[in-house]
Amino acid sequence: MPISCRSSAALFLYCRSKTHEMRVHKWMMIGLLLLSLLSDQATLTIISDKSICKISSDQRLADCRGRLLAEVPVKDLPPSLEEVDLSHNALQVIRHDAFSHLYCLRVLQLQYNNISLIEDDAFRFNPLLEYLDVFNNSLRAIPTEALKPASRLRILRMSNNFYTEATLDNIFASFTHLKELSFGGPFIQSLKKGDFQALQKIPLDTFAIKTASSLQNYEPGCLKVIQTKNMWFDVALDQKPDILPVMLGDLANKTFAVLRFRNLFEFKYYSGEMNIFQGLADIKTHQLIFYRGKFNEHLLRMALINIQVSPIRGLGLLFIDFARSPTFVDSGVGSSVTALALDDLVLWDISNPDILRFDWRFTWFSKVRRLSIKNVNFNFVPCDAWDEMGMIEVLDVSNNRLQDHYLYNKRCQYSGAMTSLHSFNCSTNELSSLSDIASLTTEFWKLKVLDLSYNQLGSKEGACTWKSNITRMILHHNNFVSSTLSCLPTTVQYLDLSFCNLDLVDMDYFKQATNLKELLLSGNKIKFIPSGWSNPALLSLALDGNSFGLISMSSFKNMPSLSRLKAGNNPYHCTCDLHAFIQETTAKGKVNITDWPDNYRCYHPEAWLNTVVANFFPGRIACDIRLVIVISVVTTTVVVLAVMVLCYVFNVPWYAKATYQILRAKYRAHKEGEGVLQTYAYHAFISYSHSDADWVRDKLLPCLENSEPPYNLCIHERDFLPGKWIIDNIIENMENSRKVIFVLSRNFVNSEWCNYELYFANQRAIGKTFNDVILVVKEPIEPNSLPNKYCKLKKMLSTKTYLEWPQEAKHQVFFWAQLKSVLGKPSIPRDRASSTRSPHSEVNVSVVELPLEEGIPAEIIPVADRGGEALPEVLERVIHKTNIMVSKLENAMESLIRVFHNYSSKEGDKFKLSKVELKSLLQGELCDFLAASKDPMVVEKIMTDLDENRDGEVDFQEFVVLVAALTVACNEFFVESMKQ
Repeated sequence: MPISCRSSAALFLYCRSKTHEMRVHKWMMIGLLLLSLLSDQATLTIISDKSICKISSDQRLADCRGRLLAEVPVKDLPPSLEEVDLSHNALQVIRHDAFSHLYCLRVLQLQYNNISLIEDDAFRFNPLLEYLDVFNNSLRAIPTEALKPASRLRILRMSNNFYTEATLDNIFASFTHLKELSFGGPFIQSLKKGDFQALQKIPLDTFAIKTASSLQNYEPGCLKVIQTKNMWFDVALDQKPDILPVMLGDLANKTFAVLRFRNLFEFKYYSGEMNIFQGLADIKTHQLIFYRGKFNEHLLRMALINIQVSPIRGLGLLFIDFARSPTFVDSGVGSSVTALALDDLVLWDISNPDILRFDWRFTWFSKVRRLSIKNVNFNFVPCDAWDEMGMIEVLDVSNNRLQDHYLYNKRCQYSGAMTSLHSFNCSTNELSSLSDIASLTTEFWKLKVLDLSYNQLGSKEGACTWKSNITRMILHHNNFVSSTLSCLPTTVQYLDLSFCNLDLVDMDYFKQATNLKELLLSGNKIKFIPSGWSNPALLSLALDGNSFGLISMSSFKNMPSLSRLKAGNNPYHCTCDLHAFIQETTAKGKVNITDWPDNYRCYHPEAWLNTVVANFFPGRIACDIRLVIVISVVTTTVVVLAVMVLCYVFNVPWYAKATYQILRAKYRAHKEGEGVLQTYAYHAFISYSHSDADWVRDKLLPCLENSEPPYNLCIHERDFLPGKWIIDNIIENMENSRKVIFVLSRNFVNSEWCNYELYFANQRAIGKTFNDVILVVKEPIEPNSLPNKYCKLKKMLSTKTYLEWPQEAKHQVFFWAQLKSVLGKPSIPRDRASSTRSPHSEVNVSVVELPLEEGIPAEIIPVADRGGEALPEVLERVIHKTNIMVSKLENAMESLIRVFHNYSSKEGDKFKLSKVELKSLLQGELCDFLAASKDPMVVEKIMTDLDENRDGEVDFQEFVVLVAALTVACNEFFVESMKQ
């Protein structure tokens, strides 16, 4: 919406308040963004900027350069803008509403477009406009009406347009703030007396006028009204050279900082006899510059002769086209310019080096204090030139083609030459010998600054002799080797060896350079910083851009005066030394790291690659060696104590001793029985406590060894070989037994030898299953009550099925059946001394182990190890092969097992009866029993009564309960019938 302002001051205050509001809004937005990032569900949305112009973050600057715009992009310019750059586009017209919404506009750049019209009200709403540039456009007239509201203009550039008149309207008299004004163009052919009358009372800093390629008319008095510090003329006088004295006459008695002429003679060299520079004597200017244009010997001599008698103290000849004058006649000393007293003479970018001795001599340098000759393409300095430059204090011959033997000619006499020279710049040439430069400067007694950068110095040098006056030496961008440093002066206080391909620091040189205060070694290939580097006076050191990765305070301990250090852009190894160095330098502030922290990044280790060193925190433990030692000692002590406690708690010494005994016994057995094929001699090895010997002898052995056929068992009281080590007897007999039976009781737990036997059994079973270990619990044992050293026994009692000795006699029959089932059918008894036995002598029976439920041991079901074959068929084939005569009871047991597995193997688990299989068994084997029952749910009830573990199936033990119950009922019925 438009703003009504009665004064530019009010508008200025409004713009400042809007700027403040924008800043507040900006910080509010940043705060909201940070809050959103801190929330757990924060998401960052990136919106691509499709705007034609680049708008700054504070919306004060708009960059629309080079976008080929044909019109001002009004919609893309926010009203808060203060600076707009629309240069280098294709704008043709500036409409009245193009900037009407930019009330705060101060800077507007429209140069290098094709603008032919600026409408009258184009800047009506821009009263704060201070800078307007419409250089190089197509304006046919000065836009006076459009400029009326811009009374605050300070810089107005309107040059190089299509104006045909140079007359300024009276409106320019109101531009009291104007400091720089440039206007004109290639179609202005005359300058009239009243053209600049409007500027009479405006003191300018710079006034520039451009006219046609050949100005045709100039009215005297045209430039008299101009008050400016810098006067720039882009005026060509090829056809009317006599206009120049008139123009200089109008500038008489005026004082300028710079008086510049561009293209004074644009197309042809001046050959007239008129002294067109005679008015220079009356002009007070600090510097006179001729920029571009054609100069010959005749014109240059004419200018220099007039400058000799003028107050001009500086002369610049830039980019001029110099040529010899074919009509010049050398009259000896009379042709020389000998009284040209200048503070500064600048000769830059001149293609013809003949300008240096345009009069065949160098006398015009004799009274110059500061001489700069750049890019003039000269490659040698004649001997007489040094003699004529005795008053020069600063000599700059950079960016030429000077070579050693042309700069320093051994045939020349340099004694007494350049006695005032204190600064010598020979950079960017083709010099390659430091020794020649040293010889050249031997007579330069006051020389202090020597710039030899961008040359080819650095090859192997001979002896170099320097005067002690040189204090500042600039040698960057050469190709030095470390040994070359010995050819440098040791008196320097400032030394720049940046980008010289140095790979190490020459300590010998720096030990001698005791006055060195500032050293630059940036951009080299230095791989390490010597620890013994000593420079007591060094204040500033630059080591950035090298190849070293380690830096510490010890590197600079012999530099007590060091206060500034620049060491970024190196492949740093982020270590404790680097962290300590950074912390100490930043905390104490004694050494100021000037390029910290952006240029310091980790290169190694890989985990920290490209990490800013400021974000590298290795931690106190990693970097404090004393703390590391303390922690290591404490940790080691704790670990040792913990290991000792664990060894005590878990009887590790006992297990180590037992393992040693096993290895020792096995080694002896191996040595004694090499080449003998070992086979099983016993069905089982029985491990028991001495206190349980009576139960073993009276119960266990008779039942197993007196069966038909008998089991061959091993007990220590009877079968251990006398005279042999006990450990050897245990291990040998245990390995000669197919099974190991442990008779568990409280006495077993208290027996040391039983513990050995249990441990050996565990070692024997490594790599196998524990199916050959049979646990017989003679009396109830609570696993949690066992000592810690019986951890393996605890685990077996918790996870392995065991047999529990029943106290009731009627249950003991079933116990023996279970035990024999686990042991398997014994083979025909054989002599213990036999060393071989048939692989079919007995059935290898494994045990299906079920977890304990409510403290009741799960049943043990024998299963053949022959590819899943059903047990009844295996038993039948084994009996048939071995021709064993079995008892009636054993036949009954076999029939019972056969019936169970015939029905259990039909579906699901082949070792359990499902409800369908149980019903099929009852219907097939006990059909009369089912028929006598009138209850239709009899099968379900039987299933519920038998299924003790509530898994929906009946295993062999639960099935045996049914058979036992039916058998008991039948027996009672049989007994009752017999009584009757």
